[in-house]
Amino acid sequence: MERVNCGGWIGEIEVPDGWVRRLISMWAKLGGGQRGKAMSDELTFSSARELAERVANQQISSVELTQHYIDRIERLDGAVNAVVVRTFDSALEEARAADEALARGESLGPLHGVPMTIKESYVMRDTPSTWGIPAYKDNVSATDGLAVKRFRNAGAVFLGKTNVPIDLADFQSYNEIYGTTNNPWNAECVPGGSSGGSAASVAAGFAALEAGSDIGGSIRTPAHFCGVYGHKPTWGIVPQEGHELFAGVPDSDLSVCGPLARDAADLALALDVMAGPSEREAIGWKLDLPSPAFSNLSELRVAVWPTDEMAPVSAETADRVANVADKLAALGATVSDTARPDFDARKAHMTYQSLLTAVMSSAQPAEGVPMMQKFAAGFAADDSSTEAVNARAAVMLHRDWIRHNFRREKLRLAWDAFFQEWDVLICPQFTVPAIKHDHRPMTERTIEVDGAERPYFEPIFWAGLIIASYLPSTAFPTGPSTTGLPIGLQAVCGPYRDHQSIEIARLISEEIGGFTPPPGFE
Repeated sequence: MERVNCGGWIGEIEVPDGWVRRLISMWAKLGGGQRGKAMSDELTFSSARELAERVANQQISSVELTQHYIDRIERLDGAVNAVVVRTFDSALEEARAADEALARGESLGPLHGVPMTIKESYVMRDTPSTWGIPAYKDNVSATDGLAVKRFRNAGAVFLGKTNVPIDLADFQSYNEIYGTTNNPWNAECVPGGSSGGSAASVAAGFAALEAGSDIGGSIRTPAHFCGVYGHKPTWGIVPQEGHELFAGVPDSDLSVCGPLARDAADLALALDVMAGPSEREAIGWKLDLPSPAFSNLSELRVAVWPTDEMAPVSAETADRVANVADKLAALGATVSDTARPDFDARKAHMTYQSLLTAVMSSAQPAEGVPMMQKFAAGFAADDSSTEAVNARAAVMLHRDWIRHNFRREKLRLAWDAFFQEWDVLICPQFTVPAIKHDHRPMTERTIEVDGAERPYFEPIFWAGLIIASYLPSTAFPTGPSTTGLPIGLQAVCGPYRDHQSIEIARLISEEIGGFTPPPGFE
């Protein structure tokens, strides 16, 4: 016996297991009480807040909405391969529970009945969390992790989980378990990584909201590639508990968890859901992020950093930074293209590389350490090449890590001084729009920037500039390139000014256009 809500009618019907979802799908495709077509046209790319409002006002049921997104995934995801773990039956159960709660006059939270997907690396009951690593293909959890719990407590309905690169360590999202995820704007291109499936799901209209993670641009680069919004929070405000291969892992340095969406205001809502102390920390402290310290764009003091010799960006990307700067200046903002924090960008990047490699290499097998130590010893002491920096960082002593941490603190102090004078930094997220699939060994890959072959990981400079000092950054779309691929930029603010960077991204997008659906997914 199944209890079903269809367009406001709630009743019980007796059908074989698994048939309820199919019956609801058939009903929705027939029109859903003359609302099916309108739902498809009006709601697919609505914001999570708008959808929650419509469910609350009973303009649409959560079951209808959930089935609508299920139908889109089943019809369109074959060309994208974003939602690789599907929990459709349980999603409809959650949606029915949301509708029944609403009928009783109960609110489950700001996302009551809103369908979403989430990155595969998060822990969610009865689903695998593999991080794309074949050895963990059977790593299925019996319980929800903290982030999933918080979204469920806010009323969200989970449709499934989205694809990642192996070990979350690539600009591309492919692995042996789930295959390759394509960019909805161009299937020959990547959606980014490691939250590539997340950005593709949101861009293609498979869900209203997503959660990803970022240690090397893994939220912001996919947002840039797919033309959506992504927020990298200030380090430490969102617990990493529940974003893990196995329980009991402490929060790692640099890495953060954060949201992706088609609407900047949804980032603020989702951040408030995700952020705050874990159960242990909540005994002694609470989070109180400040509201934006401005009322309109004309009040802002804006620094722009269009390109850098450390990671030269395409002329079109640099022009997009300049265009945004010109727009802000025309609105009355104070704009500078020469203001910079008081540090050497090359040394700052070396600090980030060293801290990043320390995290990423921490799980290397013990038998590989002597070989890496020998390899690192082969570089001259004054060799500051990427290869030398990474080799030394992979086997550094703890005292060496502490020295890098001291260098990081100097960077943070320089940023503190910078943000005393400037409200926001606008800069690129990546050197070019979405790159084409390339599954060769990473050492053989390059990225073409205006006809020049550049090192594959060089663009991480733009992500690391922000990550190393724990700053918040919001990636926002600025419209397509001449090749039709999105170009996104970063709005970076001082520590804990997360709502300010999100609000600046939102207001800029109001001026220049914001999210648009990829062709073929409208």
